[in-house]
Amino acid sequence: MAPPQEGCGLGPPGGVPAGETDPVHDVPIRDDMIRLGQFLKLADLVGDGSESHQVIAAGLVTVNGEPELRRGRQLGPGDVVAVGARSARVA
Repeated sequence: MAPPQEGCGLGPPGGVPAGETDPVHDVPIRDDMIRLGQFLKLADLVGDGSESHQVIAAGLVTVNGEPELRRGRQLGPGDVVAVGARSARVA
């Protein structure tokens, strides 16, 4: 079976259809807690610290479904962080 072609109505190539989210993936951490900015990088939700700062300041990050504007917010196991349709759970 051939892969879907661009413009066929099956959503963006290699992406998730509009209105849907990627599955949440678990990201293990070494300590009991981690700061939001560090977790965004560890979980590959952003490319670097600068991008982390930008998406948080723009209000594009949620923690457990609530918008979060503090880069230093402490996260613990079970917290779910999302940037757009991509999300990760602290494990």
